[in-house]
Amino acid sequence: MNKEVEKIYKRKIKEFQKHNKLYYDKSAPAISDREFDELKADIINLEKKYSFLRSTKSPSDSVGFKPSKNFEKFKHKVQMLSLSNAFDREDLINFEKKILNYLNEKISLEYSVEPKIDGISASLTYLNGNLTYGVSRGDGSEGELITNNLKTIKDIPHKILKKNIPKEIEIRGEVFIEKKDFEKIKDNFANPRNAASGSLRQKDPKETSKIPLKFIAYTFGFISENKFKNQSDFLNELKSWGFLTSDYNKVIKSTDELFIFHEQFEKKRFDLNYDIDGLVYKVNSLQLQKRLGFTSNAPRWAIAHKFSADHAYSEILNIDIQVGRTGALTPVAKVKPVNIGGVVVSNATLHNEDEIIRKDIRIGDTVKIERAGDVIPHVLEVDLKKRKKTQNKFIFPTICPSCGSKTEKEFNKITKKFDAVRRCTNDGYTCNKIAIEKIKHFISKDAINIDGLGKKVIEKFWDLKFIKLPQDIYNLDYQKISSLDGWGSQSASNLKFSIENSKKVTLDKFIFSLGIRHIGIENAKIIADFTKNIKSFLNLLKKDKIKELINIDGIGETQVKSLEKFFQNKTNIKVVEKLSEILSVKDREVKSKGKLKNVSFMFTGKLQNISRAEAKSLIEENAGSIVSSVTKKLDYLVTGEKPTNRKVEQAKNLGIKILTQKEWSDLLN
Repeated sequence: MNKEVEKIYKRKIKEFQKHNKLYYDKSAPAISDREFDELKADIINLEKKYSFLRSTKSPSDSVGFKPSKNFEKFKHKVQMLSLSNAFDREDLINFEKKILNYLNEKISLEYSVEPKIDGISASLTYLNGNLTYGVSRGDGSEGELITNNLKTIKDIPHKILKKNIPKEIEIRGEVFIEKKDFEKIKDNFANPRNAASGSLRQKDPKETSKIPLKFIAYTFGFISENKFKNQSDFLNELKSWGFLTSDYNKVIKSTDELFIFHEQFEKKRFDLNYDIDGLVYKVNSLQLQKRLGFTSNAPRWAIAHKFSADHAYSEILNIDIQVGRTGALTPVAKVKPVNIGGVVVSNATLHNEDEIIRKDIRIGDTVKIERAGDVIPHVLEVDLKKRKKTQNKFIFPTICPSCGSKTEKEFNKITKKFDAVRRCTNDGYTCNKIAIEKIKHFISKDAINIDGLGKKVIEKFWDLKFIKLPQDIYNLDYQKISSLDGWGSQSASNLKFSIENSKKVTLDKFIFSLGIRHIGIENAKIIADFTKNIKSFLNLLKKDKIKELINIDGIGETQVKSLEKFFQNKTNIKVVEKLSEILSVKDREVKSKGKLKNVSFMFTGKLQNISRAEAKSLIEENAGSIVSSVTKKLDYLVTGEKPTNRKVEQAKNLGIKILTQKEWSDLLN
């Protein structure tokens, strides 16, 4: 039986590899999107049913788009980041709330609204008005240099003839194909987006020129001189420079109006001559955009409001309990495979125990499943009319399905309620599922980022007892690996290269890689800014200085307690110490040039028209630093409304200069 299953699996893997290459590398798919997705779903379902089927060529570990070897890589001066998504009115309201909280101002925001075209992002750099570089988005940090291919697009000016353009400007936009033009070439491509992607990656620009590509401009990246006040002003200027912009660009002044416009536009989306999957909202003021800046993966001042989700009905075959790296138990519905918006869905999250109870979800139920954009499919509701009397209520486990430890819901002191999430009480790496998930987190993109060491590979190496702790990754036996099914000397050598290459890591990524609960990317950066180097970070533990973090803006009691709990575990301590020996952890970079170089600040009291986060960012941009307590090392104590008297008195006693917010602001100007 196993041999027959393995034979089927290998055949499907081979078939997948063939079509994956045709789809992504050649941009010439031989099967439909639906057939491709169904093939992937078949493979993944086989892996879940038969645990011995683990291949490095699985869809779970494959990379969709990767920079082509046909083109030179080009680093973006300003990263081309993705956008956060909104799906309903509440998401929009929260988006605006976050902006106003960050700015710490009660102001009326104005938004520039643009259709979100389903195409391929590209950037065009003009030096003294001449198109010099054309680059694909790539991974956001660097893309492919495809200048000559982009020059074949009629909508892209080779030279901007206006006198008022900046010496250097990077114009960003979307490459796409109109529906009427795609009809003429649809026999050669799966869909318009695929046609655009494949055409831009042709070795010969003459081949690209045969495809009726269009380019619509929507923003700028790097700009040497910025004279523009608003996003809408810039879009109007783009038109005068000879660029194509959307006819549907609009300025809207409230989230209510945004939602109404979205509803109206969704109704006519299919009447457009190109594919769109939502609308993009940007804070119109470029000054506010600059103040708001970026998170690690998206601008704070923009959001994509996706169109309605796709729905389908299916039957729940089983409910699996998955254990995450923080011990959280997540119920997942295994459903009869169903096509939702062109993607075959066989799993849907049930979120947590409380959600199962609230919706009374049972095995055997027919349920409505929603898939919205990139969000994990989830169960919306149960069709009670189809429920059988024999179906029993689902009993959530009170013990961990991985290690058998007790599970519990933590009491939240703020809400005065128990958390909705039930967690395994086992700490560290003694629960196998937690350990595996922690190692997966360790090698993830935002952490150590080891190319070629995907989640499925980690699971396989775990089963083979190659890896039990993160540091084991750096002591792998590559000879044994090369002899595994699906591997070879070359793939083992490539893995070795990636692992060795990962040894150089920044302090914030090292801290984030540890997978400490409540310590996300931004928290890790704050802690890295405070500790500056790996030695100081380790001293937090050795000298019991963790409590000092409570004085840092952005770190609260929750984070401090989580750190304390993490380091109470001896295995966790061993992991951190061992990794600090193996890895070359780069000191936190401090800006070396600026008017506030070597000057330290501390804030007390409420600031007017600016948040603590923004104030901190301004100081760091000017090479200054923030300290967490009043000591002789402090240069300036900045006081806002209702400052802490104790801090003011301490500063006076130590002879530290005390500034008002206006005096501090004057230092920056």
